[in-house]
Amino acid sequence: MNIAALNSFIVEAKANTYVGGGSPAPACRTGSHDIGYQRGPWRYLDSYFGGADFAGQEVVWLDSEPIWAMNYFGRIVEHALIDGERAGTVIKAALSKMYAEHRRFLGGLEFDHAFGFYADQSMGDCSHFAGREVIVVNERRAYELDYRGGLIRP
Repeated sequence: MNIAALNSFIVEAKANTYVGGGSPAPACRTGSHDIGYQRGPWRYLDSYFGGADFAGQEVVWLDSEPIWAMNYFGRIVEHALIDGERAGTVIKAALSKMYAEHRRFLGGLEFDHAFGFYADQSMGDCSHFAGREVIVVNERRAYELDYRGGLIRP
């Protein structure tokens, strides 16, 4: 597996789906929200349930074989400080910057936004990782998301 090529495709796919305002795909599971991206032999799908509090999974296929996945769970911790729409605005702005300027989806990032301070920390690399993103408003954690994933091996 070419990890650099995989990482590059994941960044490209993420930038063209949720963060980039990509078009929703038909739900692959009852009640899911799905958005996908494809380039050549590569295919990506982000499928999640919920809204302000949500759980989901991202998968990458190469030549129709699943090779990588990430699971996540996010929630609004303090609804009085931020709602799902504002949290989404902060996340999209922060991740857009990371994908465009740093060409990566893992690693530390701090980002100031009018709706809150975004911070992401992770351990590992594309082959195996875990991390957390938070949004802080008025010095209080208003939103959090935990994620983990890596290569899928037979």
